[in-house]
Amino acid sequence: MPLLDDIDRRLISALREDGRAPMASLARKLGVARATVNSRLERLISSGTVVGFTVRVRDELDPLAIQAVSLIAVEGRSTDKVIRQLRGFPEISALHTTNGGWDLVAELRTEDLAGFDDVLGRIRSIDGVVNSETSLLLSSVLR
Repeated sequence: MPLLDDIDRRLISALREDGRAPMASLARKLGVARATVNSRLERLISSGTVVGFTVRVRDELDPLAIQAVSLIAVEGRSTDKVIRQLRGFPEISALHTTNGGWDLVAELRTEDLAGFDDVLGRIRSIDGVVNSETSLLLSSVLR
């Protein structure tokens, strides 16, 4: 993976704000040539630093969605195996490794409580998952 310089970091930040921004707009925002933005983005994609583009939906457009953070403890050296299985869960919007008493942090989103209950059961039934603690997110006070 290549080292990121200031231009790379600012480009990634700009794309996080608007993944569909035109190259010309990105170039103006970064103060570089359009060709520079294009080549930097191609390099970031080919190196695997940028793995894709996604759509973000405003939370208020889906006010009944259940959002949660799940802390997951994994047995022994089975973390990679557990991660591979969790990657297939469409309800997991992000998955992080961490330190301390928990091994993984999963950001969850389901349409309703029944779906939430189902995904928790599936997470807990994965071989290697020994414990979990999940907190529902009630309201966002800072984004």
